[in-house]
Amino acid sequence: MLGKTVTVTVDRPLGTYHPEHPDIFYTVNYGYLSGVLAPDGEEQDAYILGVDEPVCEFTGKVIAVIHRIDDVEDKLVVAPEGTTFSREEIGRQVAFQERFFRMEIIL
Repeated sequence: MLGKTVTVTVDRPLGTYHPEHPDIFYTVNYGYLSGVLAPDGEEQDAYILGVDEPVCEFTGKVIAVIHRIDDVEDKLVVAPEGTTFSREEIGRQVAFQERFFRMEIIL
């Protein structure tokens, strides 16, 4: 999926809380790729970086994959075309949720 242009449907906009875990505050937009199933049987989840306001939908480029070593599902990182982030920058921006998992960021 790296380098592919995808559309993310946002179900957890920037500035909201996780519906089941109120201690998780979304500092970035987060959603899923409609019709693309992940290994957990749900639609593939994705973080959106480089968009600083809540959105309902976003089309951008997959710039990284967050491989969760201790979970069945990887997460995609999507950003506006032409935007790049370092591994460290991505790690900082997704730490609000990824801190609960052992993971590696694949660029």
